[in-house]
Amino acid sequence: MEIVAEILVGLVAALHAYILVMEMFLWEKKPGRALHGFDAEMARATAPMAANQGLYNGFLAAGLVWGLLAADPTGLRAQVFFLCCVVVAGGYGAATANRRILFAQALPGGLALAAVLAAR
Repeated sequence: MEIVAEILVGLVAALHAYILVMEMFLWEKKPGRALHGFDAEMARATAPMAANQGLYNGFLAAGLVWGLLAADPTGLRAQVFFLCCVVVAGGYGAATANRRILFAQALPGGLALAAVLAAR
């Protein structure tokens, strides 16, 4: 079960690294605009906000990678903390921005958190 938990944590970290790239570097390009259905003008107007969000997603990814690399108990604590952050951010995003965030961010984070806790 520990290997499954580590794989899920790694996938959540990769997801947040992907979000970082989309929001910080590709927001105004075709892939970034298509993600939210923005036209070029809206993407340009919201690019600073998206870059800020992307940076936060990068911190989540970095924290999860740290949790995977650090020895326990630090590694476990980092994984639990950052996965809780992912779940809370996903829930808040779903409630305030777009319901899809619940399934794209909070659900994977919650599954990884449950696997981490079950493995210990």
